[in-house]
This record gives sequence, C-alpha cells and structure tokens, in this order.
Amino acid sequence: MTIQKLVGNFTVIGKNQEDTQINYTGTLTLRLDKNNRILAKWLINEEQLQLGTGFFKDNILVINFNYQGDDAALYKGVVVYRCITNDILDGFWSEKQGNPLFLGEERCFRIQEKPNSTN
Repeated sequence: MTIQKLVGNFTVIGKNQEDTQINYTGTLTLRLDKNNRILAKWLINEEQLQLGTGFFKDNILVINFNYQGDDAALYKGVVVYRCITNDILDGFWSEKQGNPLFLGEERCFRIQEKPNSTN
C-alpha cells in the first residue's frame, strides 16, 4: 500500500471520546502536499470542519487535527488509522481536552466515484 493510493474521499462513522459514546457521521478528504504529507479535512455531522496533517508508514496513518468548537476554543487531537485496504480505514483518536478514560473511534469507507456517462 502506498500513500498515493489513500488520496480521495471517505464516508466516516464514529463514536466520540466520552462515556456515552455518541455516534456521528461525516466525510473525510485526504490529499497530499508537495512533500507527500497527508492533508486531511473532515466534515462532521455536516457542520463541524476539522483539519489535519499527517504521515503514513507500514499501513498506519497518523494525523494531528484541530477544529474550533462551538465555544470558539481551539481543540486539538490525534487520530491513528490502520489502513485495512486502500478503501477502508479503521481508527481511534483522542483530543487533549477529551475524557482520558475513553478513546474516540472511526471507520472510514472510500466513496466510489461514479463514472461519467456520455450520450
């Protein structure tokens, strides 16, 4: 598996880092910068934008992320994905301000691009 094959759009299903384990959904877009580092963008529940940068080695993708909360505070964390295939990422994450007794969880599935139909 190569980092270039991870580029694309994914559907996200996850659980928050708290005892109630609230579920969420969203999208994740992965692209590369000029140095082949991962640039990530999540849109959680169609409203919360999160950005991150990361690296890839031995089928493990690590991304440091941040976002601005509803309280205008900046939240930071790290997510670790095991790349099951180019199309499935299985991960866990933690935020600095999150409950240290729990980890968040995410599973990402590649969004398959529909071929353009020509008439």
